[in-house]
Amino acid sequence: MLVEVKVQSLALDRTTNTPVVILQELDGERVLPIWIGPGEASAIAMQLADMEFSRPLTHDLICAVMKGLGGNLQKVIITKVEASTYYAEMIVRRNGEVFSLDARPSDSIAVALRVAARIFAQDDLLEVAAIEIAEDESAGGASAAGKGDAAPHEAMGPEELKEHLRKLNPEDFGRFTP
Repeated sequence: MLVEVKVQSLALDRTTNTPVVILQELDGERVLPIWIGPGEASAIAMQLADMEFSRPLTHDLICAVMKGLGGNLQKVIITKVEASTYYAEMIVRRNGEVFSLDARPSDSIAVALRVAARIFAQDDLLEVAAIEIAEDESAGGASAAGKGDAAPHEAMGPEELKEHLRKLNPEDFGRFTP
């Protein structure tokens, strides 16, 4: 069963300094954290902050190409996780035909935000990856703690995350294993 989700926040896994996009179901409290790359986190953060650029960025280009070829993104579906890798499909309609494109969830989310397409996740992913969001009064934002000994996250605004990502070195990144 598919559950509609929204981008609840961008966070940073303090253990690995890896950006995390946190999707939350529209009609509930369950969330799906997906560890993503700094480029995709930056693209999502920039879109959430309504930043505009004089030249199209990669995800803007994808939207322009899709539109130029007569297609439009109907929805994004986060379909599964295998060996710590999440999978997604971009459902595109063109000339009355609907087809699915295999894509990374982070890229799919960045494109969906640009064209206001709906985002869905398989219900069992929300069950498996459900984490609690708790208000952190001292930090002034939300913090997330996973089941078991999953890494805590630090919520950041789009501008703060973008600046943090600029300062990171490739050696700062680790790997996430659920």
